[in-house]
This record gives sequence, C-alpha cells and structure tokens, in this order.
Amino acid sequence: MSKTLSLYPPIEPFNSGYMERDGHQIYYEQCGNPEGKPAVFLHGGPGGGGSTSVRRFFNPEKYHIVIFDQRGCGRSKPHGCLEKNTTWHLVEDIEALKNILGFENWLVFGGSWGSTLSLAYSQTYPTSVSEMVLRGIFMLRKKELDWFYQEGASNIFPEAWEKFLEPIDVSERDDLMSAYHKIFKSDDTEKKLAAAIAWSRWEGSTSSLSYNPDMANSFSNPSFALAFALIENHYFVNKGFLEHENQLIESGIDIIRNIPTTIIQGRYDIVCPITTAWELSKNWPESNLIIAPSSGHTAFEKEITHELIKATNEYAK
Repeated sequence: MSKTLSLYPPIEPFNSGYMERDGHQIYYEQCGNPEGKPAVFLHGGPGGGGSTSVRRFFNPEKYHIVIFDQRGCGRSKPHGCLEKNTTWHLVEDIEALKNILGFENWLVFGGSWGSTLSLAYSQTYPTSVSEMVLRGIFMLRKKELDWFYQEGASNIFPEAWEKFLEPIDVSERDDLMSAYHKIFKSDDTEKKLAAAIAWSRWEGSTSSLSYNPDMANSFSNPSFALAFALIENHYFVNKGFLEHENQLIESGIDIIRNIPTTIIQGRYDIVCPITTAWELSKNWPESNLIIAPSSGHTAFEKEITHELIKATNEYAK
C-alpha cells in the first residue's frame, strides 16, 4: 500500500507585499523555490483569506508558491470592502499578479469558492493556466445555495442550523440569504456582527466529516466572520456575477478542455455536495475526478490532503 501523503513542513515567505487595484490593497506572498514551477493558491469563501497552512500543499523545493488574499478579506485592505468586488475583479487581479511576478503561466489550485474562481479565471485566460487542482466543486447555482442556506444541509446538522436561524425573525425565514443580506446592509453594528458570526459558524460547523469545534470556533472570530459573511453573502445574492448559473460548468468548458486538471471531492461534502463535481466531470471527461470516499469538505481531512499533495507532486514533474 502506498504511503499516505501529509502536508509539507511549515515554511515562511521569501517575499510579501501589496498590489494596488481599484482602491484595494491586495496582500500577496511568495514561498518555496524562487526558481520553481509557479503555482497560485485561490482561497475559499469568497472572503476566507489565505492561511499559513495552505503553503504546505506544495513541495517547497519544486514550487514557486504564490498566495494572495482576495479583495476585502484576510490581510488585504480595506477589510470587508464590497466596492468593486466581483468575480471578474478577482479574475483580473489574478492575471495582474501573474504579470507583476513575471510568469508566463502557472498552476492554479482552488477549493470550494476557489474552484469557482479557478474556472472563471481559466476560462478568461486559458493560456495563463498550465494545470489546475480543484477541490470541493462549487458553482453558485440556485440548487447549491438553497441546499446550504435554505434546506438540505439543515437536515444533517440540525443543532448547528438552529444557531444559524437565531438572528433571523421567523417571518423572514422563507428566504434566509435575503434576510441576512438585509441585516448586513443595515447600520445596526451589533446585530450585523452577531449575524456575521452566525453565518460564518454555520460553515465552520459543517466543513468536516465529524464536527470539529476548533474549526467552528475559528470561523467565529469576529474580525474573520465579518468579512467572510459580508463578502460571501454579497457574492451569493448576486449569483456570483455570472451571466447565467451554468456559465462555468457548461458553456465555458470547451475553452479549458485541454488544461490538465485534477478534481478532488469528498464523498460526504455537506457544504459543496458531490453532485456538482460529478456534473462537472461528465461535462469535462478530459479532467480527472478523484472521490475521497470517507471525507467531507475541508482540504485538511487526511484523504483529501493526500490527494491534493499527490496531484501537486505529479504536476511538479
């Protein structure tokens, strides 16, 4: 039996800075080998921000690893800013960063919302992408958003769902995303923060196969939660700023059909159910779908971590 791969040892950036774009200061860092294969990590959310752990999905001797925090979140400024913050602004940010760093193309690695953004970017700039590693596929379609924010996942995590409902008046629970949006657009700072924590904690409570209190608590950090919830809700009520909900999973596939791509999906992913990854793979048979049979959503479950690192190791060759 082959060895289970685990995260590479912790590393520090050899360079970091800010890219100025449309009034946003976008944080980025470079790790690993400056002469290595370029790779960019696209974090989830939207609004999640990067972390020190995600550097460790890549062999630091083989890869020139780039991580950046998307507009309004993580270490980027201004924090929680929704102005000029759409999918297509982020796509242009990725291309601008690639050009600033002087790369012809790079491997694109994205999970959850990062998979959505990876597809949007690759379908806009196909020659900029050498390979893709995608996880926990998410297309922002109505059925996916309804499953997680209206009814579906609620039946699997009822105790966490009860907490998600708390900030919303019973009379407004027939459209929870809109009800949350109304709070997030209000001037009631206290209510907005409480709602942001409830929104964020819901995702943190459902991301791993077995409930992980540390993950739920990390999503409840007020500073993280406010940007995460406001930006996610902003993107979701605007349907990802896509022309139509099947844009990335159907009509855009021909543009990227020949980009080598590995898709890794947890069988029991509650946040982004496997159906979407399956549909994507059926529309894109040239891609390689790997199902982690005993995993949920997070990239840090053993099976998924193993498959992600196996993929980046293969593409490093």
